[in-house]
Amino acid sequence: MKQNWRAGTMISPVPAVMVSCGDIDGQKNIITIAWTGTICSEPAMCYISVRKERHSYDMIRKSGEFVINLTTRALARATDWCGVRSGRDFDKFEYCGLTAERCNNVSAPAIAESPINIECKVKQVFELGSHDMFIAEVVGVMIDDTLLDAESGKLDLSRAELLGYAHGEYYALGEKLGTFGWTVKGSTIKKEKREKR
Repeated sequence: MKQNWRAGTMISPVPAVMVSCGDIDGQKNIITIAWTGTICSEPAMCYISVRKERHSYDMIRKSGEFVINLTTRALARATDWCGVRSGRDFDKFEYCGLTAERCNNVSAPAIAESPINIECKVKQVFELGSHDMFIAEVVGVMIDDTLLDAESGKLDLSRAELLGYAHGEYYALGEKLGTFGWTVKGSTIKKEKREKR
C-alpha cells in the first residue's frame, strides 16, 4: 500500500554541489545547491536554481557566470556548512579552508579541492516561484588528474566518492551496479531470470 502525499520535490537522489561565483580577485562566494542538472548535450548545458534572497543570487545575475564544483566525501562538511551559512556574514572560502582557483573560461573562481569544476555562462534566467532557474552553457571543465586511469586516460569517478543528497540527507555514492547498456549485453536479463529459478 502507498500513501498519498502532497505534491513536492521527491526526485532523489540529486547532486549536492558547491557553486562558486563572483570574481577571484574581488567579492566571491560559495552556495550549496541541490537543484542542478544537465539539460543538453550539444551544446553542453546545465542549470542551477537559486532563491532570490540568497547572497549568491545577485552575483550570478550580474556576472552571468558561475562554477559548479562537484563535492566528495572529504568535502561533505564544507558542502553542508556553505548551504546553511550566508556569504553576507562569512568568507566561506576562508572559513572552510577552501582555495579559490582561477578558471580558464570564466572570471568566477573554482574550488581547488573539488575534483571536477564545471565553468558556466548564463544564457537565460527563468523566474519560477521559490527559485529562479539559471540556464547556462558549459564553457569549460577542469578535472583532477587523480581521477584519470593511468593507462587508458579514462575518467574514473568512483575514486572521487561523490556526494548525493536525498530528502535532507547526504550520501557518498558507492557500489557500481553496471555501465550504460549493460542490460542488453550478453543476454544479462535472461541469465538473471534463470539464476533466480
